[in-house]
Amino acid sequence: MANDYSDDQLRMVARLYYIDGMGQSDVARFAKVSQAKVSRLLALARERGIVRITIADYNPRRPELERELERRFGFGTVIVIKSNEGSDLASLRRSVGHFGASLVDEMIQPRDTVAVAGGRTLQELAQNLPEGGNKALTIVQAMGSVDSQISTVDSQEVGRLVAQRLGGKFLAMNTPAFIPTKRTRDALLALPQVSSVHQELDRANVALVGLGTLSNSVFVERGTVAATMARELERAGAIGEICGRFIDAEGRECDTGWRDRVISVELDQLRRMPQVVAVVSGADRTSAICAAVKGGLVKSLLIDEIGAAALLGTAPAEPEAKPRAARRAGR
Repeated sequence: MANDYSDDQLRMVARLYYIDGMGQSDVARFAKVSQAKVSRLLALARERGIVRITIADYNPRRPELERELERRFGFGTVIVIKSNEGSDLASLRRSVGHFGASLVDEMIQPRDTVAVAGGRTLQELAQNLPEGGNKALTIVQAMGSVDSQISTVDSQEVGRLVAQRLGGKFLAMNTPAFIPTKRTRDALLALPQVSSVHQELDRANVALVGLGTLSNSVFVERGTVAATMARELERAGAIGEICGRFIDAEGRECDTGWRDRVISVELDQLRRMPQVVAVVSGADRTSAICAAVKGGLVKSLLIDEIGAAALLGTAPAEPEAKPRAARRAGR
């Protein structure tokens, strides 16, 4: 078909449709072809360069919010993605993942060792990373599995997807994130196949993490945190969760029985990493973000516009400038 039509015929069809505003059925009658063929002719016109579609550049970011968050919280990098009016939480996750993926990709350099946690927004990000990368990365699972039913949002699957997309090897932890007793947890950490992965986290120079809350955490949602443990964490001041570890308002790990039974990257390991990117959506994580910043656990932030505005609303107010003393008369 490509050689059956001259450029002039394609120009006519394109003119009728794109400039004169005819519908495809009208174009078909005018050009004496079927309506289905009109679609193919328009596609052919684009292939030959007769039709060149240009779109005004769309910036998905809110740079003014990014600058303000950097200034107030001291983040190294902030990426704020615009939110459409009336967006629900699923839509916010999709926007953050879709538009944030290429920007996070730029933050990861060839041969980096990257610790990857789990979460719904992180999963959206991972599936939007560019395919066919050859960065020779080492991707390390940052936390054990939430439960026996491995989900696409678990650290194991998100990490595997990042390795596939960007190129590199994936090191799986192959343990639950929460162990019934400290003794069993310690025995698992002593196994060579587990301890080698855990030690690899010491070499990580980038981490991609999510942030949860005590009321909105995958561990609570999937029943890993029992009601009695939830009450214990609440009494200990837990307001945020990062890689399965619950933190208080100062970013310190809550001293509870949960702390002694978790298998995941340790908070001190996160503090030592040069780049820890929190990937967050929604307005309910503000206290968790503030706590993680105070504790030195996150260095950069990818968030939606609604979440960014809520976070700025919790930031300390700027101190008022003191009035300058009035000069004495005659001086």
